Amino acid sequence: MGKAYLILENGKRYEGLSFGKSGTSVGELVFTTGMTGNVESLTDPSYFGQLVIFTFPMFCNYGVADADMESSSIHVRGVVVREVCAEPSNFRCQEDIQTFMERMGIVGISGVDTRELTQMIRDGGVMNAVITDDPDYDWSALKAYRVEGSVPATSTKVTEELLPEGEVKRTVALMDYGAKGSIPENLLKRGCRVLVMPYDTKAEDILRLGVDGVMLSNGPGDPADNTECIAEIGKLMGNIPLFGICLGHQMMALSQGGETVKLKFGHRGANQPVKDVKTGRVYITCQNHGYAVSMDCLDKIGARARFVNVNDGTCEGLDYPGKKAFSMQFHPEAHGGPRDTEWAFDRFMNMMEVR
Repeated sequence: MGKAYLILENGKRYEGLSFGKSGTSVGELVFTTGMTGNVESLTDPSYFGQLVIFTFPMFCNYGVADADMESSSIHVRGVVVREVCAEPSNFRCQEDIQTFMERMGIVGISGVDTRELTQMIRDGGVMNAVITDDPDYDWSALKAYRVEGSVPATSTKVTEELLPEGEVKRTVALMDYGAKGSIPENLLKRGCRVLVMPYDTKAEDILRLGVDGVMLSNGPGDPADNTECIAEIGKLMGNIPLFGICLGHQMMALSQGGETVKLKFGHRGANQPVKDVKTGRVYITCQNHGYAVSMDCLDKIGARARFVNVNDGTCEGLDYPGKKAFSMQFHPEAHGGPRDTEWAFDRFMNMMEVR
């Protein structure tokens, strides 16, 4: 492994070792605190356009298994770790992370102080950075970088039909804004026929299909950028059962006139505590997002807070009384994280039953 450099928009520079593909990649530098779920994170479309710091000291010591992939490609722009495992040990391992990242064309840097980097982002907020093998890289343009066009880049281009084993109990349109593969898996195991729809599908075309409900998926980028998607969600609200996750949760609120805010450093990892204000129970959840719905707009949009983040009080889930719609900021499917909130899919199933 040759030398690699991580250069931040604030001028900080770190020297380490290159792994994966050699080269240069610019992105928004964020961190995730998950101890496991490395492959799931790499293939999660919500990381589109970002360089990801993995805070756990050893990266991917159990190797890569295809079954853990949330999509067919890697969506991160680059990976920053303290130590990369060259010889993984796990009976499920199909290849090591170096081979996987090189094959997928993703750059990485190891041997840097991820603790210092994480503290810097917690103190100053997310910032742009570059991983490069060029020691003379001109980093002066880093501040101009912005994650754009993320939903069109990660959404399916054509409608795909997925069928469950056995009886079809419901038909669900899954709006793909960058959906994780675990979302349709949870619907399929509950007997749903799933129609994975492109992000720009019109509301009238969805309703014409006669589906029982619509899921709004997770996805990358600033939710407010997706004005056309937001307008179509507004046409669906109140006309069909709706369940939104992550980006889908944010855009559902925006469709009703709500607002979203960019968080200082976001929530990424499998250890985010969320309180259900209805029951008082606290769940440990899997999350991956940099924006949140403003709590100040809930009365205006006719929503009721169902979940709040215990650490910072931000909005983690909403109910829309009278509209058969609810949403969650965290991931109830949580492949690679706690699955205590998978009951949300059962709630959606019941909502479709009583249409």
